[in-house]
Formats: sequence, structure tokens, C-alpha cells
Amino acid sequence: MYRAVVFDMDGVLVDTEKIYRKCWKENGMSIGIPEAQMENVCDRVAGGNKTSNARVFKEIMGEDFDYLAFRQRTMDLFDDHVEKYGIDIKPHVEDTLRFLKEHGVKIALATSTARTRAQQRLDSVGIAGYFDEKVCGDEITHGKPEPDIYLKACGKLGVNPDEAVAVEDSVNGIISASRAGLCTVMVVDLIKPNGITRERAYKTFYDIEDICSLFE
Repeated sequence: MYRAVVFDMDGVLVDTEKIYRKCWKENGMSIGIPEAQMENVCDRVAGGNKTSNARVFKEIMGEDFDYLAFRQRTMDLFDDHVEKYGIDIKPHVEDTLRFLKEHGVKIALATSTARTRAQQRLDSVGIAGYFDEKVCGDEITHGKPEPDIYLKACGKLGVNPDEAVAVEDSVNGIISASRAGLCTVMVVDLIKPNGITRERAYKTFYDIEDICSLFE
């Protein structure tokens, strides 16, 4: 019987992955990177943190690519969009969190987003209070796809990894959670299931509420 759920945030709880993708692409195309190449980059960096994503960009664009400046410009575009339009919660998220709480399941966050930004997003959609613990991207050295963030989340909850379900939408996140030994579930957002996700994810759902079936 599973005792805990550890959630990714962007693309799982809040509908921000589409904003990130829009901003990455807009920024890349503004300096001449083809849209198709930026789509590939977006798939590969989803779920990663600043350090892991820097490696991806330099691998694709070359070692001289100024990733930090490019990233900052992307984040500025993201912040402008959020200031104008806000952030939406993903469908059925609060119902799912409420169900888990009512069934005594511990809940943690494992997001590559820095804590200040993560807290703002959870607060803005009214779900911050559901989480027993949070581990954020600026609190770990090795981000997804390394297992560290999920191992730390389980440690803070006081559960073994095999007693926890991880809920992810990205390839990096699914690899991270499965390496940590959690029962890994993919809830599909922008990235479609592929060979890696099918191999590593126990289940693939298209509605987050379906994870409740693991606790009934």
C-alpha cells in the first residue's frame, strides 16, 4: 500500500509548461534558432533545472552558447506573460489533492523550479496548504533526471521510495523518479508517451484524478 504521493509541479499541477515552451521558442526564434530545433530543445529541457538544462543547450548549440543570458531572457518573457494573464491550475488537481488528504496520504512537491517561484505558483492557485513537504530546484545539487530530488522528498516525508507514487509529465522527471525507486506515473501534458516513459512509468494517465485509483 502506498503511503505518499510526490508531485512534480509545472505541467502536472499548474498549466505552466505551455507558457515555458512559448517563451523558449519565442526567444530562440528571435536569435535565428529554427522552430523545429527549439521544439526538440523544449522536450529535452522539460523537468530539468538550470544546471542540467545548460548542458542540453550547450550540447545542441555549442559550448560558446551563452545559456544563462538566454535563460534570463526566457524567464523575463515568462514573467511578463504571467503578469498579464496569470497561471491556471490543471483540471481536477484540487479534487485529487483533497482525496489524498482525506485518505491519509502524505503529499510532497518535487519541482525543478526555485522555491520562491514554486511557492508563488502554488499560492496563486490556492493549493499550497495541501503539501506536507516541498523540495525545490534550488535546494539540490543534481537535478532531474538524477534521483536526488525524489530521494530527498521521500526522506522529508519519512517514507521509503517504494512506498511512494511519483506524478510526472516530463521524460527527465520520469527518469528521476524511477531511478529513485518510486512507483512512477506519467500524467500526459505536452510531451507524449514514448519508449522511455513506457519503460519506466508504471501507469500513463491523461487525467490526474486517475491516480486516485492507486489508493482505493
